[in-house]
Amino acid sequence: MRLYLINPANPLLIGSIKESRWNRYRVWKPLSLMVVAGLTPPEWEVTIVDENLGVPDYRALPRPDLVGITAFTSQAGRAYEVAACFRRIGVPVVMGGIHATMCLEEAARHTDSVVTGEAEDIWPRVLNDARERRLNARYDGGHAEIVSVAPARHDLLPDRYGFGAIQTTRGCPMNCNFCSVTAFNGAHYRQRPIADVVREFQAIREKRVLVVDDNIIGTRPEHIARAKELFRAIARAKVDKGWVSQATINFADDDELLSLAARAGCRGVFIGFESPTPAGVLEGGKFALMRGRDIRASVRRIQRHGIMVAGSFIIGLDTDETGIGRRIAAAAGQYGVDTINVGFLTPLPGTRLWKQMKAEGRIALDKFPEDWKYYTLTFPVARYKHLTLDGVIEEMMACTRSFYSLPRIFGRVCANFRHPRAPMVSLVGNLSYRKNYRLDIAALAEFRNQPGGRRDQ
Repeated sequence: MRLYLINPANPLLIGSIKESRWNRYRVWKPLSLMVVAGLTPPEWEVTIVDENLGVPDYRALPRPDLVGITAFTSQAGRAYEVAACFRRIGVPVVMGGIHATMCLEEAARHTDSVVTGEAEDIWPRVLNDARERRLNARYDGGHAEIVSVAPARHDLLPDRYGFGAIQTTRGCPMNCNFCSVTAFNGAHYRQRPIADVVREFQAIREKRVLVVDDNIIGTRPEHIARAKELFRAIARAKVDKGWVSQATINFADDDELLSLAARAGCRGVFIGFESPTPAGVLEGGKFALMRGRDIRASVRRIQRHGIMVAGSFIIGLDTDETGIGRRIAAAAGQYGVDTINVGFLTPLPGTRLWKQMKAEGRIALDKFPEDWKYYTLTFPVARYKHLTLDGVIEEMMACTRSFYSLPRIFGRVCANFRHPRAPMVSLVGNLSYRKNYRLDIAALAEFRNQPGGRRDQ
């Protein structure tokens, strides 16, 4: 039996690795498909196709017995195109992942079967039913226990990525209104056995690794204690890989935790600050963590351990008014973060924000599935309370122009020379964001000028 697992491309993203060698540092491995492949018994011949490496001629490939497709919301349109390609020749298609879970009825119209939730507990049944040609229209995976999960199949993808990928926990207790993680993976914070994580780390070929956990350290004392044990085990095993992950700002509150993370290979953390204003932080859902905190001091404590800090912010919150772009850039400079990533507030299906904006008639791009390709966080797809379409775009451009100006980049790189935080990585990262600014201008101009881009905004 032959199985294809496909990660569809998004035509509005940065392009494939073939188009630019720098894209290998911006394209992440489809870890979910690697996990599903690890759950697949040996009688199935498994091939993972990542269209971000280049879109193959599916007609020239051997005919599969089953196709599995995953998709984030922005990939949904392309996912349906791929599904149609195989269904036309009689190959059954199963779709799973976050978009299929949140938009079940839509996904069911384009596929033979939909798997909702996490696949660990249900995938063997899906394969058995496919082998016996009696696929159900729907399988509910729910939230799996991850104490005995087969390791991901890292061997099924070529050495063309800048980063390997691994997951050590699932779920996020923060439950921010704009985030789909809690809706999909739940708020219950689940941890894989440390020994399994270490073995899988050792199996990854790449020297740099993205730990895809939504919050690698958690928020409660027992979460922090487990994170420390994980870092100790990785260091003892001499895994010798540099890795980055996501965390909340409480990462800075424990020097032992920071020291252990650095010894284990942590080179950077992605932290969501969301807004430079207290009202914006409250709206974003992290007020309790940020209240009364000296953010600059917290960032500095992390950096003193040789760990870079990338800050995440949102433009388009209901509290945002004219000038928010420059306020974000100024705040990020005051915090001393190494880079920032700023996205438009985007109502993703399944989130509380989606339900709120839909009820208020504030979802501007709503011709689905065609418009899903704009749900990348890099396009303003909603109607914002105090900012017009042109206004919210200008705020984004003002933020990027200010933070990634050459003098400010020079200042940050010099700071990295003074402290052991990989100054060349900082330079390349900052210049990469600056280059993307020009690409963003072109993409947003095209978006703004095409008919769908101004849908009553």
